[in-house]
Amino acid sequence: MKQIITNKRRPKIVVIGGGTGLPVILKSLKEKDADVTAIVTVADDGGSSGELRKSFNAVPPGDLRNVLIALSDIPELQKEIFQYRFKMCDSSLSGHTIGNLIIQATADMRGNIYDAIQLLATMMHVKGHVYPAAEEPLVLHARYMDGTTQAGESLIPKSGKMIDYVAVSCVEGRKPVHASRKVISSIMDADMVVLGPGSLFTSILPNIMIPDIGKALLDTEAKVVYISNIMTQLGETEGLSDADHVRVLHKHLGKRFIDIALTNNGVVPSDYISQESDNEYLLQVEHDFKGLQEEVPLIISDDFLKLLPRGVYHDGEKAAEEIFRTAFNSQRKINNYL
Repeated sequence: MKQIITNKRRPKIVVIGGGTGLPVILKSLKEKDADVTAIVTVADDGGSSGELRKSFNAVPPGDLRNVLIALSDIPELQKEIFQYRFKMCDSSLSGHTIGNLIIQATADMRGNIYDAIQLLATMMHVKGHVYPAAEEPLVLHARYMDGTTQAGESLIPKSGKMIDYVAVSCVEGRKPVHASRKVISSIMDADMVVLGPGSLFTSILPNIMIPDIGKALLDTEAKVVYISNIMTQLGETEGLSDADHVRVLHKHLGKRFIDIALTNNGVVPSDYISQESDNEYLLQVEHDFKGLQEEVPLIISDDFLKLLPRGVYHDGEKAAEEIFRTAFNSQRKINNYL
């Protein structure tokens, strides 16, 4: 007798990236009771994170801080305290968040960022796993279309030039770059790996250009999903369609590895389109369905817009629902022969 048993465990979903988009998706996946792992960029060198990175030669904590909050079940007041940013008039603490300082202090106590994040995840009742992409700060390098180069995540978008290719290196010269503990095993054991949403060249690619992470993405049996940005980004993706975003990812790993593109087809209202030259987000990313068909086997396109007074964001709940459903359906079925 042949019996088919469906594996009903929570789908294992790994989300890779950084910036403001990552916590939105993580929070919604947490609420859907997915088995979530976040792999977070460590190439940031601006703001409070950049200052702590310079002072302590440490992994920048900002993106890790936001991810811990997104997956945490601590009361809202405690989250607000963790996220509190000192005012510009607060002398040496100006611009720093309490959470960044706590992460740095814990890393000093434990001797490394990995153990610090695991300790804080326990203290903050994090539902899921949070791993830095690497256990030491990385330098992001860009080559522009005209052949010139620039180093530094915060400086790369400021040139006004189109980016051709990015790579990462350790701060300490020729030392090889390796993924943090449990990152590779998480990717290999996942039902689904999600890239984004986030800045293409400065939040997503810094992770997958770590050689063993890139190899794991090519080798894993998990479905790999790319969540395309809604708006183009100054100094990074002006003029790029959603299909162009996917082409850039494939170019960097030298192979088509994205299985599913989740992309917005809702129209951003004209009053959300920036007319200011210094605004980081400019125009809506063009939806190129035909171009995506040439790059990926499956396209999930829908109106994923969430319009807030401070800008245009992904509807995290709607995107997470699509991700969760697809991940659950992609779990392997076990055949038992009796």
